Amino acid sequence: MMDEEKKKMITDVPTRPDYDDELIKIIKGNLSDEEIRDRLESYHENDISAVLDRLTKTERLRLYKILGVEKVSEIFSYLEEDVVKYIEELAPEKAADIFESMDADDAVDVLDELEEDKIGEIKELMDEESRQDIELILSYDEDSIGSRMTTNFIVIKKDYTIRQAMKSLVEQAADNDNISTIYVVADDNTFYGAIDLKDLIIARDYIDLNELVVTSYPYVYADEKTEDCIEELKEYSEDSIPVLDVDKKLIGIITAQDIVEAVDEEMGDDYAKLAGLTAEEDLNEPFIESVKKRLPWLVLLLFLGLLVSSVVGLFEAVVSQITLVVCFQSLILDMAGNVGTQSLAVTIRVLMDENLSGKQQRGLVFKEMRVGFINGAILGSLSFVLVGAYILIAKSSSPAFSFAVSGCIGLAIIIAMVVSSFVGTAIPIFFKKIKVDPAVASGPLITTVNDLVAVVAYYGIVWVLLINVLQIVQ
Repeated sequence: MMDEEKKKMITDVPTRPDYDDELIKIIKGNLSDEEIRDRLESYHENDISAVLDRLTKTERLRLYKILGVEKVSEIFSYLEEDVVKYIEELAPEKAADIFESMDADDAVDVLDELEEDKIGEIKELMDEESRQDIELILSYDEDSIGSRMTTNFIVIKKDYTIRQAMKSLVEQAADNDNISTIYVVADDNTFYGAIDLKDLIIARDYIDLNELVVTSYPYVYADEKTEDCIEELKEYSEDSIPVLDVDKKLIGIITAQDIVEAVDEEMGDDYAKLAGLTAEEDLNEPFIESVKKRLPWLVLLLFLGLLVSSVVGLFEAVVSQITLVVCFQSLILDMAGNVGTQSLAVTIRVLMDENLSGKQQRGLVFKEMRVGFINGAILGSLSFVLVGAYILIAKSSSPAFSFAVSGCIGLAIIIAMVVSSFVGTAIPIFFKKIKVDPAVASGPLITTVNDLVAVVAYYGIVWVLLINVLQIVQ
């Protein structure tokens, strides 16, 4: 009865509405410009951006005119594909107006997709303030916090009265919509602290503004590497964090959305690195660039693979005497590889904490080895029973031979999983110590090392136990 209720609850979960057809009907219908504008006010800019590709150039240009520059700039900030095409459809002056209305960080993201000459043309037509904001963000390396910040924030002086602060908030809110946190600076624009909007709204006029200021509010420096401070940023449940220059002057903020995007990109980069790539590739990357990124690691793997093959060749005599053991080689290799990958993923994640002590790192290694042993013992036991039964029934072999072979497989799985757990943990820790990115260097190397360990363990056990001790020959 309970299962039926759960199924009904899952079935009854409403699906999220798809607004594409509704939007197309409004835009392409016989409505007046005013009616279209009023109707589209009910829809989110992201939803509108999703249907631009279903419109003709003429229809898009008409839509931009109807909605106005500010609305269009918000729509463009959500574009991920075909943004170059849409920008090139616009007159340079119109494009400049749209970029002026965008948050500086969103404008930079879109400009990055354009050719250098097009960027220069648009920037020349923008007002001085907008151009300076964009150039400020562009001046920082793409892997630094400064490249992710926005200049869309509210700032007040620390010597303001409550009334002056409220007046300044109202004046700035027309152009800046990140208002949940108000930043406070000294006369020289050095960062002083922050005020929660709610506290300012309910404050009495006679209260000293400094009583509302949190002077210990967290901040980051624009030159800091994103990957170095991303964990610290995640620890604060704030809508935004101020970004300072080397002189502690407030130059921007990084929002919660910026942090989410940074985490997502870091995860994507790590995933790509685990595959032996230097960065996450996209569909638009030139063919030659993709080759250059992958080839060095593939060459390394080629030579390591030849080493593994050579080791396998050393056990040719073992295979010739008991050919059946070759059938189960992939089983050992797969289990070793899976365990090594799991340990690597755990270790890479843990190593993001720069404060991890040597004792804690050693503890991680031993913990992963214990986990590998327990899992290996369970899986090895299952393999002993299942593989033994398979050889006995499917191959019509004797019970002694069947379970002798499966016993070697089970023992090899235990050894391979313990060693793979060690390798998957120790290698990235070692690379971290010698200042080599463990995510880039560890993945391909661990895979090959685990293959080597698994092959040696498996065929070595077969050679010792079956051929030399039990003297079993197929």
